[in-house]
This record gives sequence, structure tokens and C-alpha cells, in this order.
Amino acid sequence: MWKLDKNKKVLIIGLGLLGGSYAEALTDLGYHVGALTRSQSSIDYALEKGLIAEGTTKVDPEFIGKYDLLVFCLYPKVFLEWIRENQQYIKSGALITDVTGVKRSVVYPIQSILREDVEFIAAHPMAGREVYGVQNATKTIFKNANYIVTPTLKNTQEGIEACEELGRILGFRSVKTLSPEQHDEMIGFLSQLTHCIAVSLMVCKESESLVDYTGDSFRDLTRIAKINESMWTELFYMNKDELLLQMELFEEKFNILKEAIRREDTPLIHEIMKLSTEKRKLFDREKPKDPCDK
Repeated sequence: MWKLDKNKKVLIIGLGLLGGSYAEALTDLGYHVGALTRSQSSIDYALEKGLIAEGTTKVDPEFIGKYDLLVFCLYPKVFLEWIRENQQYIKSGALITDVTGVKRSVVYPIQSILREDVEFIAAHPMAGREVYGVQNATKTIFKNANYIVTPTLKNTQEGIEACEELGRILGFRSVKTLSPEQHDEMIGFLSQLTHCIAVSLMVCKESESLVDYTGDSFRDLTRIAKINESMWTELFYMNKDELLLQMELFEEKFNILKEAIRREDTPLIHEIMKLSTEKRKLFDREKPKDPCDK
């Protein structure tokens, strides 16, 4: 029976913002954490700051083979390529998980090619910042954040429970389970669509001089417009069908409001705004204000 305990060694593959944050949290909890990443400077930084116990930039079979839990913090396509080329080095009986922001196009292909003595249980930590790299890693990134586990019929109950426990010990506020399909529909709306809106808003007007006049509303709406173009383009393409559906839904609702303003249809505008206010209150209840936050 696979159980997440402190005898299990954890390997972080891809030591960026999320990988470094996982490493810090797990190291502070007393786990032996190693890292495999391309940049020696990232390994050096993580060792200096005590985020990891050991690390390497080389795909070393002996190094990889001693770890029980592997957390892949890679772009989706790089993750798939890594499994195709290197899965033979993973310890028999190991559990692997990930942090990727799309699931159908990652989970099923990997599970279809993965050795039967290794289990992949996918997860998506809904935590991020507008900065990158292990130098910006912090375990506090998980505070008040959501963590989604996306099992399939190929997963064992023990693997699912271990992945859920990982989310809890990392400090996520909420740990939920969705199918890969449910996840991609939800993420298409809550994350990918919102990034598309923020990017579109940011580029639709010349913005350099607007900096001197803007208020909090514009800053809040465009916070996520400072974006990693390579990663997000890949995520958009890998969830294109769901994202396009959500974009069409947004266009429909936006056009209803636009036409109501054109016609000066006050009752309809009031109805839309009241509904918006009521729905937004649900999010305020879901994420209570921490009295320690400034």
C-alpha cells in the first residue's frame, strides 16, 4: 500500500517557481527532497537556501531511481517527452504527479505509455505569481489556494489518497477531485479565459501614458496580463476546444451588456449587475479575509 510518509524521498523535476515552492514546503516538513533541472544556477540557489538536500542537471539513472515520489513541474510537452525518454529510470512502485494546467492532453497519453509498476496521479495546484524561477519560490504561495486532483480509472485508491494528502500537507486551503474533462472545462473558464481577457484588455489601447491615470480597477483586471507567452500559448492550444467555447460564452454575455447600454435598457443592465454582485459574493465567502494580511 502506497502511503505518503517522511520515509518517502521526493524528487522535484523542474525547479522553477512551483517546483521550488514544493521543495521548500516539503523540506520544511522534514522530507528528503532532491531536484533535477536544467539550470545549475537553480540547483546552486536551492542548495544554498536549504530548499533541497541534493540536486543535479543530468538525467542520472542512479539519482532518479532512489526517489519514491516524483513531482513533474515541466511544460506539458516537455513532461510527455521526459516520460517517453526516461521512464525506465524511475523506481518500481514509485508514484508520480505533476502541476500542469491542462489534463486531458497530458494524463491520458502519459498513462497510456507509462510502465505498469509506476502510477501517475495528476494534480493542478491553482497557485501562481507574475514572477518566475526558483529565486521567487515560497511555500506561502499555497496559502488560501486550491489544489485539484484529476484521477482516471487507471489510478488506485492509494495513489489518489496520497496525492490528496500531498495537497493538504503543502498547505492548500482546499483539495478537490475532478475528472480530467471536468478540470479542463473549469480551467478553460476560470483561468485561461481570464488570461485571454486580461491580455486583450492590456493591448487594445496604447498603455504607456495610461499608467499616470489608471486606478485599481484596471490594475486588478490586468494583473495576470504579465504573462509567460511560451507556456500559456502551449496551454491554450492543448485545451483549445474548451477555451474557444468559454470565449464564445463570454462574447455572448458581453454583447448582451453592450446592446443593453446601446439601447439604454436600464432594467436589463440593473439585472445583469445585480446578478454579478450576487455571484461575486460567493467568492468572497469562499476565500475569507485573513486578519493577518495587510
